[in-house]
Amino acid sequence: MLLTIEKVLILKTVSIFADTPEEILADVAALLEEINVTAGETILHKDDVGRCMYIIVAGRVRVHNGDQLIAYQGARDIFGELAVLDAEPRSASVTAEVDTHLFRLDQEAFYELMADRFEVARGIIRMLCRRVRAREVS
Repeated sequence: MLLTIEKVLILKTVSIFADTPEEILADVAALLEEINVTAGETILHKDDVGRCMYIIVAGRVRVHNGDQLIAYQGARDIFGELAVLDAEPRSASVTAEVDTHLFRLDQEAFYELMADRFEVARGIIRMLCRRVRAREVS
């Protein structure tokens, strides 16, 4: 288990929280659940309804649709952010490539955070725009 200050330092390096003041990040840190997954373990299954997102603290995951690779993600990357916004079925599965340490943030807590802190809402909008643009180029 990480200390609150350690969680804050990690959150400061995550794109959606880059403009969020440290005192707010301390509140966010209190909302996070730490999860450890082993290599080969599936974290999210395509088509499951999701109500949380994950931040990779350490490790690496594979985002995929069956055998089709969509992306690899590593430390400080986020996945599951679409489900935390609208609770629709997951668009892909996510499997740990190596032993991976995660922060989990549930939908209700994230909604409260976005309502109180425009910086977080702006951060997630920027991240989603980057992902859409990256897919248009592919």
